[in-house]
Amino acid sequence: MIANFMKKKTYIDNQGNELPYPWLINAALCLVGGTQRLLLNYWNKYPKHAAERTLRDILTISRNTVYGKEHHFDRILSATNADDLFRLYRQYVPVNDSFETLRPYVERHKNGEENVLFPGKPDMYATTSGTTAEPKWVPMTHKYLKDVYGKMTHIWIWNFICHRSRIFGGHLFTTVGKELEGYAPDGTIFGSVSGVLVRDVPSIIKKHYTAPACVMSIDDYAARNYTLMRLAMQYRDVTLWATANPSTILELLRTLNENTEEMIEDIEKGTLSWNFDISDYIREELHAYMSPQPERAEELRQLLKEHGKLEPKHFWPWLQLLSTWKCGNTKIYMEKYLDQFNWDKTFYQELGYIATECRFGFSLDHTNESVLFPHFHYYEFVEESELDKPHKHYLQIHELEMGKRYCAYVTTYSGLFRYNMNDLVEVGGKFYNTPTVHMVSKVNGIVSMTGEKLYEPQFIDAVHKAEELMDIKTKFFVGFADVRESRYHFYYEFEDEKIDQETANEFTKVVDRKLQEINNEYESKRASFRLKEPQAHILLSNAYARFKAACLRDGFRDGQFKFNLLMQDDKRRRKFDQIERTETLSDKIMEFANTIDDNIKERQQKRTQRRTARKARRAKA
Repeated sequence: MIANFMKKKTYIDNQGNELPYPWLINAALCLVGGTQRLLLNYWNKYPKHAAERTLRDILTISRNTVYGKEHHFDRILSATNADDLFRLYRQYVPVNDSFETLRPYVERHKNGEENVLFPGKPDMYATTSGTTAEPKWVPMTHKYLKDVYGKMTHIWIWNFICHRSRIFGGHLFTTVGKELEGYAPDGTIFGSVSGVLVRDVPSIIKKHYTAPACVMSIDDYAARNYTLMRLAMQYRDVTLWATANPSTILELLRTLNENTEEMIEDIEKGTLSWNFDISDYIREELHAYMSPQPERAEELRQLLKEHGKLEPKHFWPWLQLLSTWKCGNTKIYMEKYLDQFNWDKTFYQELGYIATECRFGFSLDHTNESVLFPHFHYYEFVEESELDKPHKHYLQIHELEMGKRYCAYVTTYSGLFRYNMNDLVEVGGKFYNTPTVHMVSKVNGIVSMTGEKLYEPQFIDAVHKAEELMDIKTKFFVGFADVRESRYHFYYEFEDEKIDQETANEFTKVVDRKLQEINNEYESKRASFRLKEPQAHILLSNAYARFKAACLRDGFRDGQFKFNLLMQDDKRRRKFDQIERTETLSDKIMEFANTIDDNIKERQQKRTQRRTARKARRAKA
């Protein structure tokens, strides 16, 4: 196996330069990651045995905790075989359908109490910020971090060289969350697990990163995006681009194309534009990562002149691998940039089934299937057809069937017991004897005002069919259910900004018709007038960026920014109402809709003033 990865394969760019072969890194990854991969292979051959072993271990560790005593872990562990163990676990431990049922236990940990969900205290909390609910504080134990964000990561990184052996011969462009955001009442840190992961990456790999961790501490996300791209663009040997949400790639590429000349000038001079709000201490830290590169700047100018705009397939000729989410609703963002990459050279890999609560699994091959880790988590599943039943039948990992969809539940070493991930997954293959899964949608991406049970993928499919029939392209779209009106409201940002309301209405009629063809219940409810005709709304340009900026101002974290494209959520709908484009709006409302643009201009003016003042102070000194 190792010998296979050490074969020397030449990668020549369009200028005749060869990408170096990272002998030392590859050898180390083959030793560490390859060992963990062998263990993964073994436990996926025996999924039922792995599930029993893992569940027993989790319950044994937590048997003397508050939660363990309340839910009779000792009695469950008296089971003499796997089937009895699974049965007793279901009998004594209730399903946690939301984080709220676990929150009281987590709060006790946060305030310094030990042995509540697990022995001792957590090493950290992974926090999620939302616009509709109180943030989650997901505890992370030492064992969980060691296995899930240690051993699993070794396999994930090692897997890169399985597909592209020279991936660590260049620079690595990754975007993660902020490592440290604060402290719980008892002094335990909270922040982004991905940030901690990057912090703990071996220095031999970390030195290949295009940007230091401090960049993620830039509060203004437009300034953060500019800085990330400016630091990455100075290198032509970027070999890996990894970020969870493909919408981030769209945002970064948009930032590049809106600030191309300024970014090239920064690269040429070794500077970082003063037109962005970046604190002095971060600028000072970034100084060591920048130096004048006139040759690279000239290369970028020539590429811009030749192609009209800068695209990854041109400015990163050695890009070996792109890793993002590719399943569920993320596909609509992915489709927007597919033509900007050279897929003959770049391997596009699904990032995997990953959430803050649990790193469920990840892809190891060219498919979108996530390989599960039955020796690190205990999994349960409920078939899609049973989700509305009061008494559900919970299946073990080895009982899943090809092509069927299930709601996923997980028990972890970090205090999540029978936790509902609220994710609908589909079995698409097998890894040895263990089913592999891919994300379909959030379970709450199913909206049913009158019994229509409209699924998010059905809505996405209907919009795509309408695009084909009417030869109209959307940049972004989202749908909301209005229970009071018994009507859906569909919001679109069209590529052609001249599209008027009449055309948008016709487009929505086609979407409505396609939904009736796709969903029999939706058709029935429309025919009986229980569902009224959906209403069309046209969004201002850069609608997604505007919505995201508004959410970030409300406390949402950039690294966790994801949402359904079909929702029943008045709070989020109001944000889109603020960026709706309509000719009938009053001047006052239109001014309010453009608040984001006005704020940006105001911040730019203030930055210019501060820059002038700094220069004056330096001149006096």
